[in-house]
Amino acid sequence: MPAETGDRRQHGDGTGDLDDATATAAADSGAPVTERGQASPEGDQAGPPRRHPYDPRAWALWQRPKRFIVFLFAMEAIGIAIMVVATMNSTNPGRIDWVRFAILAVGATAHIQLTQRQEERRRDRSRTVLIDLTAVWTFPAAVILPLSLTLSIIAIVRIQHWFIARRPAHNFVFSSVTHGVSVTLASLTFAAFGPHEWGRISGWDTLGEFGVLIVAGMVFEAVQIAYIGGILAIGSPKRPSMSTVLGNAADNLLEAITIGLGAVTAVLLLIMPPMVIVMAVVTVVFNRLAEIDQLQNDARTDPKTGVLNMRGWSESAERALGRTARSDDNLALLMIDLDHFKWINDTYGHPAGDDVLRDVARKLDEVTRPADVIGRFGGEEFLVLLPDIDETAAKLAAERVRSAIAELHIVTTDKRGSRVTISGRTTSIGAALFPRHGESLEELLHASDAAVYVAKENGRNQVRFAQDVDRPAPPPVT
Repeated sequence: MPAETGDRRQHGDGTGDLDDATATAAADSGAPVTERGQASPEGDQAGPPRRHPYDPRAWALWQRPKRFIVFLFAMEAIGIAIMVVATMNSTNPGRIDWVRFAILAVGATAHIQLTQRQEERRRDRSRTVLIDLTAVWTFPAAVILPLSLTLSIIAIVRIQHWFIARRPAHNFVFSSVTHGVSVTLASLTFAAFGPHEWGRISGWDTLGEFGVLIVAGMVFEAVQIAYIGGILAIGSPKRPSMSTVLGNAADNLLEAITIGLGAVTAVLLLIMPPMVIVMAVVTVVFNRLAEIDQLQNDARTDPKTGVLNMRGWSESAERALGRTARSDDNLALLMIDLDHFKWINDTYGHPAGDDVLRDVARKLDEVTRPADVIGRFGGEEFLVLLPDIDETAAKLAAERVRSAIAELHIVTTDKRGSRVTISGRTTSIGAALFPRHGESLEELLHASDAAVYVAKENGRNQVRFAQDVDRPAPPPVT
């Protein structure tokens, strides 16, 4: 999951630049944003240029926690040492290696230049980790080329990304080191277990080499996770969520697909080099699809909390309700209202209130099931749709949510920037059951909203179920 190293978490690269990775942490916990392969250790965010960008003493890096700085330089030193030692012991390039190097370099350059504006837009919009798609070119280099040429491919890719990422130099360097270490260890893994001469592989031998490719891809990814995930975890002012450090399911799927395309590129480069041109076209289209997917996700997601907004929640909830109705099953809707939330904003400031909302959203994700649909209703209210659940289980789920929120200790800052911890917050929860309290999403929302008011009128910090609805009998058929 590295930011820029394997192109895993690069805020805009696809692999994972520290720059973008830090950006993810920033969105999640106030830390800077970086790419999966680009670590943004300082937590610096995009903004006006510094007055002394080339003066190391003016770098925001020195304002970061000591553990962050130590981790940054230690991992860079280890990575550089690994690359130097491995390169000194690698084979010298032959004529065919230079030809393959040229093909990959041209393909990577075409990919980056043709998708530059898309990548810039993706970076600007992303509030979380971005997956770098250049692994399509760097991974095949790791398994086919001598290490010296592999690292040259990384240099070609990173230099061009410098003009896209526009991150502080120390962030970019960390991400670049991450990319370099990931391809180095993937290359060593493949060299140790893979074929020494590709041309002699045939028949069932290819099955074993396929397995080695998978292992090399896993090493490629694991190194990025260690570097970028580590810097995000250490650099975050608060405990980051697992999705911040490791990426969500969509991030990891995109990463796996990118590495898989890199493996395909490697095979094409060996047996039919001209077909690599097709991969250049594929990566450009893939980049566009990734941008479209990001746009669609942004349209459905609440930017403050990361859960679904009302548009996204309503779409998912309607689908879940339709499935429940067709299977003649049960379903519950919880409306969760944070008690005295205005007091938090008035006392500590709106940034503190935003931190509370983010932590509550994260806690809801932890205490609910994967199939449950979580959304922000607006203000301090959240919605959770619970498919395939009866009244007893719904009561237990609602109480679990109420208790979990009450146990939160939210570290934030007050109006003066001083560190404070907000705890002991209560919630009033209204619950409605399908089809007992409503047969449409609108009816369930009205019923659960009414139940919230009952909870508040009776002292708050409790769960109340909607009142049973007496529906008129259908008119007789004439």
